[in-house]
Amino acid sequence: MNFEKYPFEKLNELLEGITPNEKYELSALTIGEPKFQTPDFIQSELKENTSLLQKYPASAGENYLKEAMVNFVKNRFNVSLELNQIIPTFGTREVLFNFPQYVLFDKKNPIIAFTNPFYQIYEGAAIASRAEVIHIDLTKENDFKASLSDDELKKCDLVILNYPNNPTSAEMTKEELALWVKKALEFDFILVNDECYSEIYFDEATKPASLLEASIEAGNSEFKNVIVMNSISKRSSAPGLRSGFIAGDKEILEGYMKYRTYIGCAAPVPLQKAAAVAWNDDNHVEEFRKIYRKNFQIAQEILGITPPKATFYIWLEVEDELEFTKELFKEKHIKVLPGSFLGRNGIGKGYVRIALVENETKTREVLQRLKDFIDG
Repeated sequence: MNFEKYPFEKLNELLEGITPNEKYELSALTIGEPKFQTPDFIQSELKENTSLLQKYPASAGENYLKEAMVNFVKNRFNVSLELNQIIPTFGTREVLFNFPQYVLFDKKNPIIAFTNPFYQIYEGAAIASRAEVIHIDLTKENDFKASLSDDELKKCDLVILNYPNNPTSAEMTKEELALWVKKALEFDFILVNDECYSEIYFDEATKPASLLEASIEAGNSEFKNVIVMNSISKRSSAPGLRSGFIAGDKEILEGYMKYRTYIGCAAPVPLQKAAAVAWNDDNHVEEFRKIYRKNFQIAQEILGITPPKATFYIWLEVEDELEFTKELFKEKHIKVLPGSFLGRNGIGKGYVRIALVENETKTREVLQRLKDFIDG
């Protein structure tokens, strides 16, 4: 298999040999990893259950974890799921990689479409599945919203959307997602939405919709051909818990669950205990949302950007993203991620991705440094 280098490896190569300004400490705005402590109540649950390390974890996940995830979906999206419509996963990276391999295995000439720019695991899954790729290009001209022609959709076996979107911070409404559900039914392809950023939003009135809600909106209450994935990593500042889920079409999930028994990536039971209490609580998530909301207020004040409705990313338009990244690192000791490392066929060129995952004080300092660089 010939996989592309990961964006962060490309970034290290781009910056190799550059001596940054030692006047400043390094500020890395590249990776989407929250820089906040995982809440104490989650840590305590983990510590109190270390004795359960003596048990093999069930591949299907413990029922209390599945019930916590079902409760989350009900409380957040007002969607009722049965236990056979959801499977706990070891975060979402592994499921985004192996689910396409499972569903495309029996296809003679599989075709997968996904949003571009993208989380690189989508491309890795396509390579591992020997699938032809159709890129769903997200540009300023289409408001970074996913769209394909009927002729393209007729070819697809699997489509992966990602809303709220990494890296552009764009959103699609429930009604817009419902149109995709109707196309999935019309042309009989599996439709996935990677919803890992669904809980990083800033206004209750415009909080992101789930593809599950959109499926019901489209009259598809059994979620035929519809799959969502979500994770606790951003929501609870707990990426180390590796707690995610895949939910939707129970017929697809029944076969996929059998496949998962061979993978061997079930989460250790103490982690499942800790994840369950995290999924069942929203108060701590609102506290994190307040921090991100404040960070974007600072970004609006200093950079003049319009805050997104969700995610913690700024998709900043620049003249030359590679030169911008190198010079910013050299002059201000700030790392950002060139958009062209996240896209293909020229998509992402002219942008850098900035992750606002630090506290208010650090965010203000580094964004002022960035503004000084831009103003030159």
